[in-house]
Amino acid sequence: MSDYEKVCLIRGDGGSAIRGILDRIGDKWSLLVIATLDGGRMRFGDLKQHVPGISQRMLTLTLRHLERDGLVSRTSYPEVPPRVEYELTGMGRTLVGPAVSLAEWAIRHNPIIDEKRRAYDARQS
Repeated sequence: MSDYEKVCLIRGDGGSAIRGILDRIGDKWSLLVIATLDGGRMRFGDLKQHVPGISQRMLTLTLRHLERDGLVSRTSYPEVPPRVEYELTGMGRTLVGPAVSLAEWAIRHNPIIDEKRRAYDARQS
């Protein structure tokens, strides 16, 4: 019996808790934000610049979800203009290695996957 099956039996939730966590950390923006915050504390605007393609709304939602899950901390400073910084928590830092490994895998295999997709699409049309 796998660890996943054991947790499902113990929790009695059919695996929904584990799937929820995997859904959160497995989405494209969460992994990119986690990998980006590996460089240390960052302000929202800096984060947005370092995560190409993410909208302001999606970055806001992603940061809120990661903060709720205890992976990112948010610090607000009472200044004018207001300053808010985000950083990985201890638990969030444990995801950096897997996040970077997945990103490196995607970069390394991107040309092959593109080729396979084109070949598949050509066969389907």
